[in-house]
Amino acid sequence: MLRYIAGRILLIIPTLALVIFIIFFILNITPGEPAIIILGPNATPEQIVELERELGLDRPFMERYFRYLVNVTRLDFGYSYRNRMPVFSEIFARFPITLNLALLSVAASMIIGIPVGIISAIKRYSAMDYSVTVTALFMASVPPFFLGLVLILIFSLWLRILPTSGLASPLSYILPVITMALPSSALLARMTRTSMLETMRQDYIRTAKAKGASSLRVIMKHALRAALLPVMIVLGFNFAAQLGGSVIIETVFGLPGLGSHILRAIRMKDTPVIMASAILLAVIFKIIMLIVDIVQVAIDPRLMARFKRRG
Repeated sequence: MLRYIAGRILLIIPTLALVIFIIFFILNITPGEPAIIILGPNATPEQIVELERELGLDRPFMERYFRYLVNVTRLDFGYSYRNRMPVFSEIFARFPITLNLALLSVAASMIIGIPVGIISAIKRYSAMDYSVTVTALFMASVPPFFLGLVLILIFSLWLRILPTSGLASPLSYILPVITMALPSSALLARMTRTSMLETMRQDYIRTAKAKGASSLRVIMKHALRAALLPVMIVLGFNFAAQLGGSVIIETVFGLPGLGSHILRAIRMKDTPVIMASAILLAVIFKIIMLIVDIVQVAIDPRLMARFKRRG
């Protein structure tokens, strides 16, 4: 297991190199010159050339890419084009907001989705089951920005019980968390239902029932532990997706988090900020996937043998 964990950690290095190359390439071919964006439309050609030389933008693409890789190994991520400050100074100031938003939304989706999925599997083909299926399909189809605007209209403008935007108090998290949690909980409910139904068909479940175990004991002790394995994978991906996909939600609700910071950097073509943010999210994603694997082994020790064969 330790060899497997070490191998997964080492895989972060080529993953980061690939992420850096892809984003570097995309930023290189997209229209817009950072020097013109920084200096404004009234800048002279001489000023633009001088700033490009200062920022290293006059060098060939591959030279800039390898130079950036070398700087990353030294933990030097550069300075923001917009305010000339170290990129991580502002990223670390904003990241806790995005992290809180992602943690709260994942927790809310677990509280809603897993129990609903279990009940839907137990009450298969009932009115409850059909209602969950229809609601899950509907919530999965609603765009997050539209759902957020509807919630703002109802709870902020009509009922006036929750703030519209900003982060003045903990109440400001409620609407963004609901907006992010509802689609995730719908997907989680469907996944839990499917996994529970598959688990309930296994021979050891029928054996437990034949030995006289109560339905509650069969579900909680035998079926639920096995059914949670694919659900854990979905939760891990959900958490990583919430961190990286909070751009729209933070923009809709005016939250000063990492997502809105990345969006502003994209508009300004602030390459150092975009690159540092992408690297941070990529590292977090790999760590989350590693934690999911470890939790899976804790839930089902039989997976340890599979990991040992991989090692």
